[in-house]
Amino acid sequence: MHGEYKVPGGKLVVVDLDADAGVLRNVRVGGDFFLEPDEALTAIDAALEGAPADTDAEGLAARVETALPPGTVMYGLTAEGVAVAVRRALAQATDWTDYDWQLVHTGPQSPALHMALDEVLTAEVAAGRRPPTLRVWEWASPAVIIGSFQSLANEVDQVGAERHGVTVVRRISGGGAMFVEPDSTITYSLSVPDALVKGLSFADSYAYLDDWVLAALGDMGIRAWYQPLNDIATEAGKVAGAAQKRMLGPGGKPGAVLHHVTMAYDIDADKMLEVLRIGKEKISDKGIRSAGKRVDALRRQTGLPREAVIDRMVGSFRDRYGLSTGRITDEEMARARELAATKFSSMEWLTRVP
Repeated sequence: MHGEYKVPGGKLVVVDLDADAGVLRNVRVGGDFFLEPDEALTAIDAALEGAPADTDAEGLAARVETALPPGTVMYGLTAEGVAVAVRRALAQATDWTDYDWQLVHTGPQSPALHMALDEVLTAEVAAGRRPPTLRVWEWASPAVIIGSFQSLANEVDQVGAERHGVTVVRRISGGGAMFVEPDSTITYSLSVPDALVKGLSFADSYAYLDDWVLAALGDMGIRAWYQPLNDIATEAGKVAGAAQKRMLGPGGKPGAVLHHVTMAYDIDADKMLEVLRIGKEKISDKGIRSAGKRVDALRRQTGLPREAVIDRMVGSFRDRYGLSTGRITDEEMARARELAATKFSSMEWLTRVP
């Protein structure tokens, strides 16, 4: 069995092993990390040898930590990262490069149609009828997208939204409210097979699916990092927020994961504060003094036009994993338009948490 895991902010960990009679055998850990002394690697392998195959990641990490020689130095590697790689091997998880990725980047769409496209395309991936897909959004109008479980009244100032012509929609994933404007926001979705995140905890899957974006931002001169649970941050502040939804495949089998991210390119903070109700607890939780400082603009940090930032992000993904240009099929678009009209534009869905 073979498992790989890129430690967030670190290096790649690769584990090969056998599972014989319910225990780990022939464990071999490798990767592009740095480790001193050399015998520490042998100690890690020995610590995992004979471990019950159902040991969770926390238990495996504890075995590794206990076995490390005194004074061991790990750079780009953690005991937790080794444990996750083991669990991914046992789960027979796939890797990014195991797939033929498809890019979908169409013209501007309405907020409701974007919500519907996420649901339809991810369901198609779950059913095996669509390859793993990176979809870049273009917005036809400003919008507020609230999380699946958020209270509409608590999150949105309806008067402010109407004054600024902002459409309010509810998405299928959890998480917080996002304020978007057509030329000021970069939004994308990943619709991926469940196998890609096997062996990862829910929290680990966020970091794993965001890793390519951190590299893309790094290529543009921005040092960015994953900030649990669902933020991407830089030294200047938060630049993006992510959310996920898991979908089952045919017959209730594991299907696909929707991971979508909204990034601030040039957010009008004053307008955002007139549309969103951002509570004091949320502000204090971020360790900041004002809500207007919560989201920092990529335009200022990169000095690049929005389209150039998107092109560089897509190019980074293509260089790492391969990416062909695709399209939304007529059947997918028809289903999405129907969902946009019957579900995502309905007051019943929008106010399901009043």
